[in-house]
Amino acid sequence: MKANRKFNNDEDAVSPVIGVILMVAITVILAAVIASFVFGMSSSLKKPYNIAATASQQGSTITAVFNGGPDADQVDYLNATIGSNSFSTAGTDFASNSTGSIATTTGTSGYNDHVIVVANFNDGTSQIILDTFV
Repeated sequence: MKANRKFNNDEDAVSPVIGVILMVAITVILAAVIASFVFGMSSSLKKPYNIAATASQQGSTITAVFNGGPDADQVDYLNATIGSNSFSTAGTDFASNSTGSIATTTGTSGYNDHVIVVANFNDGTSQIILDTFV
């Protein structure tokens, strides 16, 4: 009889092991479902527009040039900040939104002026198209 009772005590350990395995499996499945939901949220992000601008400095004159690109027709207006001066095609500082339009200002004689050009698009979004030092 003692041997039979000892055998029953060993059988009791199977149930907690199976319970732990099931809990781990449920946790992994739950983590996968949550991850698929979270990573699925990025599908609402807009693609970046493909346009460009360049900046150069000759002496103390700094010039920012809008080079256009495949999405240039989507540009509503441009904003440029060269050193402490701001320019915009919403006003008359740039020639236009068209390829080749320029903004020019006087910078420092050393090549350390910060140039930032931001394109604002017809859909209301904006994108930095140039951030450099000249």
